[in-house]
Amino acid sequence: QVQLVESGGGLVQPGGSLRLSCVASGSIFIMYGMGWYRQGPGKQRELVARITSGGSPMYADSVKGRFTISRYNAKKMVTLQMNSLKPEDTAVYYCNADILGDRVRADYWGQGTQVTVSS
Repeated sequence: QVQLVESGGGLVQPGGSLRLSCVASGSIFIMYGMGWYRQGPGKQRELVARITSGGSPMYADSVKGRFTISRYNAKKMVTLQMNSLKPEDTAVYYCNADILGDRVRADYWGQGTQVTVSS
């Protein structure tokens, strides 16, 4: 059973920074693309950033230049460094990973971590 566990959310003032982490556990053979999504109040879930197995990142236009996604394959971890945070970044942030497990390749999601940007 593969699990993703996020950490690092919280309350921060506008202009501040947070670092989200997501660690995968369980029977994992290959980790393909990994990413972060978010869902703000009354909004649909949207892509924030993704990173390929080779380490190539891509970002939503709204976070380019402010957020950085990184992966650490040996630790089965993906992080999201968020700088210059804005109130509109307030959302529940979800980790996502495309993983080949024991017998199946599937998309896995974490439980989500709340990020609130407010003064």
